[in-house]
Amino acid sequence: MTASADGFSLDRYRIAALALAAALLFAAATDYIPAFIDAQGRVFGLFQLDIYKDALHVVSGLWALASMLSRRSAVFFLRVFGTLYFIDGVMGVFTGSGYLDLSIVIDGIRNTSLLVKVLSSLPHLALGAIGIAVGWSPWGARHVTA
Repeated sequence: MTASADGFSLDRYRIAALALAAALLFAAATDYIPAFIDAQGRVFGLFQLDIYKDALHVVSGLWALASMLSRRSAVFFLRVFGTLYFIDGVMGVFTGSGYLDLSIVIDGIRNTSLLVKVLSSLPHLALGAIGIAVGWSPWGARHVTA
């Protein structure tokens, strides 16, 4: 895209950060929308969110929005966020718990089916993969000094 009068442009890094911000803020909101909650209080019938996890999603979403101030900060966000969330998702597939929300410390390895572990970890795997793919991609890397 072209730069505006103030030098701000929506490049692929900022667009990715904006998309991740929207996804993270949506994740925080799902816990408060009855259509997404089953009779056992699980979001999408898979996992329970709490105020701590919601806060983690909101803070991550606000970090994503703040990172849009510069291309360099967007790249930094995508690289760090993507790596942390993806590793958390991988851990979730194997243990049913993650480290970002400290559930591996609090709950330990969860006794649940592999399908539930994979489906529950899919959001972190997908968001992390987007961050990694865009943030660490070599396309136009000569223009980014992160």
